[in-house]
Amino acid sequence: MPSYSLTHLADAALLRGLTTLVAQDRATTAALLAHLAEVDARKLYLPAAYSSLHEYCVKQLNWCEQAAYKRIRAARAASEHPAIFTAVAEGRLHLSAVVLLSPHLTQENADELITGATHRSKAEVETMLAERFPRTEALGLVQAVGAQESVMVPVSPGSTPGMCDQLSPGTVVQTHFADSKPARSVAPLAQHRFEMRVSMGGEVHAKLQRAQDLLRHQIPAGELERVLERALDALIEKLERRKFAATTQPRAPRPSRSRQGGRHIPANIRRAVWERDRGQCTFVSDAGRRCESRRFLEFDHAEPVARGGESSVANLHLRCRAHNQFMAERTYGAEFMRQKREKARERAAERSRVRDCETELAPCLEQLGFRKIEIRRAAEHCATLPGVSIEQRVRAALRILSPARPPRVLVAAPHGAQSAFTASTSFETAPLASPNSIEQRGS
Repeated sequence: MPSYSLTHLADAALLRGLTTLVAQDRATTAALLAHLAEVDARKLYLPAAYSSLHEYCVKQLNWCEQAAYKRIRAARAASEHPAIFTAVAEGRLHLSAVVLLSPHLTQENADELITGATHRSKAEVETMLAERFPRTEALGLVQAVGAQESVMVPVSPGSTPGMCDQLSPGTVVQTHFADSKPARSVAPLAQHRFEMRVSMGGEVHAKLQRAQDLLRHQIPAGELERVLERALDALIEKLERRKFAATTQPRAPRPSRSRQGGRHIPANIRRAVWERDRGQCTFVSDAGRRCESRRFLEFDHAEPVARGGESSVANLHLRCRAHNQFMAERTYGAEFMRQKREKARERAAERSRVRDCETELAPCLEQLGFRKIEIRRAAEHCATLPGVSIEQRVRAALRILSPARPPRVLVAAPHGAQSAFTASTSFETAPLASPNSIEQRGS
């Protein structure tokens, strides 16, 4: 085992050794980023029962959250722009500079930005980026802390609270921080005590005050901790009831009438599967490690529905979204699942366009007497018209809907028949010339 006492070395030898180790460290860092980028591309953390690369780096490689965050950002940036590997190995770029550059790098400007950041400190790189990519100036924010007397705590304009420590698979968080480590909105103070700092909008603040007022009989002082506890209890109960049918008085199961066939999961089965799997992903690696994720959980069929699998307790288990997709790729192939996800994204984008168009058209069309189902049909058509104004959308909607809304016209009718009916669109709408034109009853 090498000794770390270097008192016996001469000054020149000590400096030479330091220079050699720094060069080796840079080369090792570049190689580490290359390995990390390839592990990310192959998603090798999934077979090891980790739901994300960040979780793998923290729990398997024993890095701290900040080190994992910085290296993942740098590795993903370098995989898109390989010149970064060489710049890091040669000591021209440090990891903080790579993290700062990553949101701004494109194929067109990568070489220029890397050259501009060469041998520059973190502050100098920030200044360079501010000159090239100016941002809107932000005013100082304030946060209210405490329940009875609000203490206003200034927050620096460069800080960005609320960054999530979790990096989802294949996703690079694009938020730019004044420092490269993620911010934390909840911090431990003592055993079983935590401090939470959050900024909120006016509507949220009004809701919080309303909850405090409604709870004054139970919480006279209106302590935020107790109010939040009540609110979270109600929210958790609602979410658990919706996600896995949690209830203290379960009803007897009824035959399913769902049109989705085997994809429909009855409430009693969802409840049983959730309780059996204890609300945790059930994926287990070859080494016997079970995924610890409790986020983005989904019900997964062991025998796929497409192959005749049923929605039974024995055939269902909980999987996090990452491992659910991982097992689907194993079953159907990566390319097939990629195409399915692409089609799902296209359908979601189409639904979003229709909703936006419906929101635009509704005020005008509702005043003209059109029903919601008609407005929806018009919105589906108008969503296919990109780059048009709201006036043009309304005109297009009226052209679609007007043939379906013919006018009601009074015409001469035989005795005993209705005196009014819906005319075809070829009829002219005009008042009758004389009451004598309608056959009188009893004549």
